[in-house]
Amino acid sequence: MGLDNVAVHWPRTGRFYEPVAPAEFVDFGTIAEYPGIPAPAGALAGLIAQTGTVRATAYTELVDLLLGLDNVLYATEAAVEDEDPVIDPDGCAWIAGGLERFVEGHREHGEEITFDSVGVVLRAALADGRLADQQLRWLDNRLDALRDKAGAPPQWNFTRSELGILARFYRRCADKGFAVYANS
Repeated sequence: MGLDNVAVHWPRTGRFYEPVAPAEFVDFGTIAEYPGIPAPAGALAGLIAQTGTVRATAYTELVDLLLGLDNVLYATEAAVEDEDPVIDPDGCAWIAGGLERFVEGHREHGEEITFDSVGVVLRAALADGRLADQQLRWLDNRLDALRDKAGAPPQWNFTRSELGILARFYRRCADKGFAVYANS
């Protein structure tokens, strides 16, 4: 089935979260029509415009690496007493900010995002930090853990445009005070 991240009204009223009307994302449809936009980016923009939803399964591994936590898009950090897998508006802002910084940092490496280019961008971002050596060792361990048993990296097929649209979805949710329900 997979993981969908669905924009919902925050906070919930009653027993269930009310999905946000796709009309809140209709402008994403114009992005899908930009000349020269990569097909995956156009497809993502079109889906968001029609449904207010991101099919998040493909992005989970990359987003987890970029943000340094596990299962970010699954919203698994919810406390036991709050079992709803929901990313609140502040969490959406945090996700959007991380993605936006990465997309900007990847600009000089081109449109195509690969495992290797992700490593280069993240190393550059961490190299100037206060605990650079520790953070770079952490990054190397995370990157190694993503390799298969034969040492081959994941075969990511993303573009900067696509991740920019993904960031824009979470930014829209944050700015409008929406949450994201992780539906798997």
